[in-house]
Amino acid sequence: MLSKKNRYAFHALEYLAMHRQEGPVLIEEIAKNKRIPRKFLESILLELKRAGVLNSKMGKGGGYFLSMEPHEIRFAHIIRLIDGPIALLPCVSLNYHEKCEDCVHEEATCPLRSVMLKVRDESLKVLENKTLADVIRSEL
Repeated sequence: MLSKKNRYAFHALEYLAMHRQEGPVLIEEIAKNKRIPRKFLESILLELKRAGVLNSKMGKGGGYFLSMEPHEIRFAHIIRLIDGPIALLPCVSLNYHEKCEDCVHEEATCPLRSVMLKVRDESLKVLENKTLADVIRSEL
């Protein structure tokens, strides 16, 4: 399940993508139009900026804007930035792999591992191929 923080990140990115031709967008505008608490939004936008997804401009006419094209911003990348692993079990995670606490030997004894590998692979097929551009196309 996507966290509230991740959902807010996607809503903010969608808003910035829809208004990218207008220049930088103020936090207050995004917060008001997407009904995201301002303080929470600030931390999300800073995280996305540190990761290179967003940029900002200070002063008059300032605000946040996408530093990448919408078709370059993949769902999987944003989910990992905000929430970490996509996999449902740590032993099948590609980027955050670790042995499960209750596991003696991953491959041989875990009845869930093979199923969770398939779930991860199928989820990644979708999340790696869906971008912010797909979201804003559905809005038009």
